[in-house]
Amino acid sequence: MRLKVCGMKYQDNIEQVAALQPDYLGFIFYEKSARNFDTESIPELPKSIKKTGVFVDADIDIVIKLVNKHNLQAVQLHGKESPEYCDDLKNRHAELVSASHNLEIIKVFSIKDEFDFSILKPYENTCNYFLFDTKGKHPGGNGYTFNWNVLNNYPSTKPFFLSGGLGLNEVEKINQFVNSKASKYCYALDVNSKFEIEPGLKDIEDLKTFKKNLSSILDNNKEIVMNYNVDEKGYYGEFGGAFIPEMLYPNVEELRQNYLKVMAEPEFKKEFDQLLKDYVGRPSPLYFAKRLSEKYNTKIYLKREDLNHTGAHKINNTIGQILMAKRLGKTRIIAETGAGQHGVATATVCALMGLECIVYMGEIDIARQAPNVARMKMLGATVVPALSGSRTLKDATNEAIRDWINNPVNTHYIIGSAIGPHPYPDMVTRFQAVISEEIKWQLKEQEGRKNPDYVVACIGGGSNAAGTYYHYLHEPDVGIIAVEAAGLGIDSGESAATSVLGKEGIIHGCKTLLMQTKDGQITEPYSISAGLDYPGVGPMHAHLSKTGRAEFMSITDSDAMEAGLELSKLEGIIPAIETSHALAIFGQREFKEDDVVVVSLSGRGDKDLENYIDYFKI
Repeated sequence: MRLKVCGMKYQDNIEQVAALQPDYLGFIFYEKSARNFDTESIPELPKSIKKTGVFVDADIDIVIKLVNKHNLQAVQLHGKESPEYCDDLKNRHAELVSASHNLEIIKVFSIKDEFDFSILKPYENTCNYFLFDTKGKHPGGNGYTFNWNVLNNYPSTKPFFLSGGLGLNEVEKINQFVNSKASKYCYALDVNSKFEIEPGLKDIEDLKTFKKNLSSILDNNKEIVMNYNVDEKGYYGEFGGAFIPEMLYPNVEELRQNYLKVMAEPEFKKEFDQLLKDYVGRPSPLYFAKRLSEKYNTKIYLKREDLNHTGAHKINNTIGQILMAKRLGKTRIIAETGAGQHGVATATVCALMGLECIVYMGEIDIARQAPNVARMKMLGATVVPALSGSRTLKDATNEAIRDWINNPVNTHYIIGSAIGPHPYPDMVTRFQAVISEEIKWQLKEQEGRKNPDYVVACIGGGSNAAGTYYHYLHEPDVGIIAVEAAGLGIDSGESAATSVLGKEGIIHGCKTLLMQTKDGQITEPYSISAGLDYPGVGPMHAHLSKTGRAEFMSITDSDAMEAGLELSKLEGIIPAIETSHALAIFGQREFKEDDVVVVSLSGRGDKDLENYIDYFKI
């Protein structure tokens, strides 16, 4: 649970409060407030503290101007701002980029003894956080608490700030709140007037005592910290689960009951690690991209998953799952593939272990990924085209599931993304977690620290991203950036930007964010990248999006292709088009000069040469 100190005004006092290391410092830009911040500049603050501008029904141009001027990382809206206002502010990234592309929007709602939570729903997709304050005559600064029991009926998973009259006298009440149902999604406490000597001037000793008490409370209640891993029922927050036909229940249940036991076996771990080392070629290098870094004036490291055997991260998971399948007595392997990398990786491990391999692939993807189709056939796999629907990844997955229903006893389905019924998202993530495990010690060697400022990965179903994020999920100082395919544009009707266009739904055995019509029919996705051409996203990523833990960015075909060509010319590395989406963020988002940004270079571009040739008329 974070701490925000609001209503800062005086320079020396700001520096004293900042020395206590709160997570947020709030600056009120509202002339009617006694704490109105009208000073020319905010003093330099530690990078861990997010500068937050507090506004009341302000003109958006004024908000943008002040965000840029003071390099604010968050905006708190204390008036009657509409969802459209929030959406407009959120979408004007081009004007905000010089301050911070990752601008957090906190929308405030006032409560006394009751509250209509339906008011929140239109704001769900436009705000990062809600803030609940005490209802009074003025917007904020009323100095007393509301009835926190009202929050027991909080219907959302959106994290919120708790505000309104918090002081030293409320420590015991906060302790009780932390142990209540209402605290489940409480992200931060917001303090202000109860710690003041006069408006805007904070009592440092009182704040120090409060922060110490808060730390003690949280140490005694560690279980309430936001969890980004799967729970015992297979859910990430409200996403996940196992929504499967009865015919598949024995297979999925057998896997669920055994996957963690098998992975914990010393012999399994020994064989898995040995194959990753001697067969896959791990550890993959963490490469400092010097020329790319110079161009964008920040430190960019590339995690070279493209140098793995088969040319992508996919082999990490297929090695793990083929060993799992053998221990469960399976003799036949099926898989789905979009870009073809997972199909190649599956065919590779089946050849290695001498097992039958059937790969389902959309007819369109077969045409645009011909080299990988040839590789699969050379490795002994049978490639079956999916001829229904959009004839891409979604439909290949449908065909694979139908096969599994018809062959439930001897067949193991190697799912390639962090998607599907539990335990697949968690199992795939654990096998891919070797990526972030290596980043930690490799970065320690090169930068003297294990944690970067940001980890970046492209997301379709999300396996490379899940592995890249895994060891940083609960490291609040590490920013997580997820990059989706916007196709021809988010609003073009030809897109795969699930975090923006998706709503809660069920696809391929799990509840997640899904592109769909109002009556629940799945919308056909589009991307120039076969690996990102999927209408949903893994349940872990849906949870990261909804809780605000990850910043989601959407990149168009044209921006991705240009980024791929740029890396080729600057670093001599031709990336997969999937990876090119992740690289394209540097043209849209500014980082600080001393930021360390690690990008998962998830695959090499050999498979996409025809696409590059056609696009650039090479």
